[in-house]
Amino acid sequence: MSATQILEFLKPSVAALLESARARSLLILEPLREEDVRRQHSPLMAPLVWDLAHVGNYEDLWLLRAVGKDGVRPSVDDLYDAFRHPRVTRPALPLLGPREARAYIAEVRRRALDSLDLVEFDPSRPLLRDGFVYGLVVQHEHQHDETMLATRQLMGECSPPLEGMTPAPPAEARDGATAGAEVLVPGGRYVIGTDFEPWAYDNERPAHEVSLARFWIDTVPVTCGAYREFIEAGGYGQRRWWTDDGWSWRQEAELAHPQFWQPEGAGSWSVLRFGARRDLRLDEPVQHVCWHEADAYARWRGRRLPSEAEWEVAASIGPDGGKRRFPWGDARPIEATANVGQRHDGPAPVGAYPAGASAFGCLQMVGDVWEWTSSDFGPYPGFESFPYREYSEVFFDSGYKVLRGGCWATWPGSARCTFRNWDHPIRRHIFSGFRCARDA
Repeated sequence: MSATQILEFLKPSVAALLESARARSLLILEPLREEDVRRQHSPLMAPLVWDLAHVGNYEDLWLLRAVGKDGVRPSVDDLYDAFRHPRVTRPALPLLGPREARAYIAEVRRRALDSLDLVEFDPSRPLLRDGFVYGLVVQHEHQHDETMLATRQLMGECSPPLEGMTPAPPAEARDGATAGAEVLVPGGRYVIGTDFEPWAYDNERPAHEVSLARFWIDTVPVTCGAYREFIEAGGYGQRRWWTDDGWSWRQEAELAHPQFWQPEGAGSWSVLRFGARRDLRLDEPVQHVCWHEADAYARWRGRRLPSEAEWEVAASIGPDGGKRRFPWGDARPIEATANVGQRHDGPAPVGAYPAGASAFGCLQMVGDVWEWTSSDFGPYPGFESFPYREYSEVFFDSGYKVLRGGCWATWPGSARCTFRNWDHPIRRHIFSGFRCARDA
């Protein structure tokens, strides 16, 4: 098959990926009342109707105007510019209503699919090489789907349950699939980042070598049961486990347990998940903890958080020393290897995906929960901003911490080992957990 034929074969796949992302966006909003789509449920988040129109405006900018086509509604660009309008201010904007927003994004999509038939994936144009700009838009919409799920979780008991979820698979007996088990990763020079992933973001590039001392890393994320031990040991009340900033935040926010947990007496807990309160599963990875909580737990246990380079090496280096796209190899996640793609409404028990183990024996490094690392978000050596500074560059060296691995709500195509997420160290409404490491 020639290069031209391969690129033409890519077009139906791109169209299907765009449509799948849109179907997911609409499904997340489908059970909600119009007033719940309009209003702001937390100052941390935009109204859901803003996210809905924003994904259409982003598509208008990149799949129409950036490739030389006429835009649909340039007049709304300012309303949906995330950098001009912080989330807390967006409810005051003259936003499109739910029906108008749906009509707008549908018209943008119709024109984008029409233009896809005519566009050439010209390898000399970075935006179109390997369909990059389409991958940009597909990933962007799925990232906002994850954001909308976080908003729905913040609706509390008013949120309808997520529909169409299947039960999480049970844990399987496997060496290392228990809280506290760890593996040794040899020291050496390793490659992190990527030069070859066609739809990778600029902050994942370029591939480069890092030198690491040998280290131990947990085989599984920290479980709710293990984290409960930290709570019962008085971890939230003991200054010695917290950084100065962490302790100040713990006091200011009156933190006493992960977000959405509730004590039920006699040492038992419940957790609120999309409007329903359920018994806490002790074998699930802990979720909805901020970086400060993760760091304090690690200190209490005599451990630390892994750096993002350590995390990526433990996740992606194969038995021959080569680099893998995913912990198990280069094939995209499937149901047997990782909990991604919103198949379930939360993390699966540790040990549930033995087929997804890394070469070092680490489990569930992709999916279930985003994992906090010790690293600040910054550029790799040789970084070049593309296709716009505001995706990554403006966030560098601003106090953000890096998370890795994706979560149960992450689109499988973005759950690669090189993907870098980042957030403020105080954020815990995101689907975040962690695993521990230590020096060898």
